[in-house]
Amino acid sequence: MINEALRLIRVFHDLKQFELADRLKVSKSHISEIESGSKTPSLDLIEKYSIEFRIPVSAIMFFAEQIPNAKRGEKARTKIASTVLDLLSFIERKADATAA
Repeated sequence: MINEALRLIRVFHDLKQFELADRLKVSKSHISEIESGSKTPSLDLIEKYSIEFRIPVSAIMFFAEQIPNAKRGEKARTKIASTVLDLLSFIERKADATAA
């Protein structure tokens, strides 16, 4: 879930992967692997996102919870995180439709 949150943060700020990679001082392929979910972001990278986008690390880490591993009390948190991602995806689709 965190990979999608990081992708949507980038998209919300209208950045291409290579632009974000340049800002964060990482490779474009690293951003691609993180966003696709093939790699897990390090805390160092999450801190870079936090600084770049002025988002608290805790807000980004909110999306790090794994749904299958969630305990009873965490299932509500996971549902909320999923709903927020759905909302951001909706905003992305609307922005894409407007731009087209």
